[in-house]
Parts: sequence; structure tokens; C-alpha cells
Amino acid sequence: MKIENNTIELQKLATVIAVSLLSLVLTAAISGLLLAFYYEPSAGAAYTSLKQIDTQINFGWLILTVHHLAGNGFTILALIQIIVMFFGQQFRPAWIVAWISGILLTLSAVGLGWTSMILDWSQQGFWRFKIELGTIEAIPLIGSTLSTILSGGEAISTETVVHLYTLHSYVLSFVAIGLAIFHLAGLSIQEQEIDTAIAPDLDPPV
Repeated sequence: MKIENNTIELQKLATVIAVSLLSLVLTAAISGLLLAFYYEPSAGAAYTSLKQIDTQINFGWLILTVHHLAGNGFTILALIQIIVMFFGQQFRPAWIVAWISGILLTLSAVGLGWTSMILDWSQQGFWRFKIELGTIEAIPLIGSTLSTILSGGEAISTETVVHLYTLHSYVLSFVAIGLAIFHLAGLSIQEQEIDTAIAPDLDPPV
């Protein structure tokens, strides 16, 4: 079985990126846990509590910065991973586990970013969420119900912040960590198969 050198390098790069993704999602989770000690998921108080973390809590600004960087880096790297896997020919059936977990991991990263937009209760986050909520509501059949579930009622309020905070911290975060572990395990197993496949080509002729 002949495997091109460029393909092998890209497939190994995918494993390195998977390790980085797991590191970033764990960093985001740990920093988010520390922020949760002071964050108040309610309208108005969310903004005030984040300001307090940033200006009054010891090293609060650092934890907040690390959380933002880890979250943004996780999303960007997850998108890059899909590209690397594609050019590394990991779309073939043998890599189905890595592909499915990689795509779901990317979706969870996007979901984490989306659910965080209103958690700071800023003007930008509020109006951005209001616009996107209107887009969701326009979806036929399920739009209105889905919009109500996300917002917690007819208007954006404390219920909205609580709902998105729950999704962000207790649902998507655990899903992302699990998928990151599963994705890395799948890539590691497939990399071992590649090493086994190219081993005969490295043996000296008899």
C-alpha cells in the first residue's frame, strides 16, 4: 500500500491539531469554571459581574482573557482541522470515526460561540442575538417554538441568559470535551494503521 509523503504529513498534522483542540477546550472549561464563581447569569447583573471580574477580582482579567482566547482558538482550529483532514485524504471510509467526530466537534465549537454572545449582556451581544433570534423564528414549523425555548419567553430577559448559560456551560462544554477526546482517539488509532501500512515500504530489499 503506497501512501504519499504529503498525505502522511497532513494526517500526522491532524493528530497534532486534535491534541491542541483538546488542550484548548480543557483550558476554556477550567477558566470558565473559575469565572462561574463570580458570574451572575441574569439581565444586567451579567454585565456588572463580568466588569467586577475584570477590574476587581485578583487575576480576573487574566482568567477572562484566557477563556476568550481559548474559546476563539478552539473554534478557529476546529475549522482548520476540517481542511487539513480533507487534504490529508481522511475523507475515505477508514477515517469515518475521525470525520464524524471532527464535524460534530466543529459544530459544538460554533455552538459554544453562539450561546456566549449574550452572556456578557452588552449592547452588541443583545442586538446581535435579537436579530439572529428573528432569523430562527422565521424557520417554518419549528422556528417559533425554538425561539421561545432559547429566549425563555416573548422577550430577551434573565430567562434568556439562564437558558443560554445552561447550554453553554453544562451541555455544549461537556459535549465538546467528549468529542475532542473521541476525535483524538480516532485519529491516533488511524495513525497507527498508517504506520503499519507504510512499514513494508521501509523494509530494505532482501
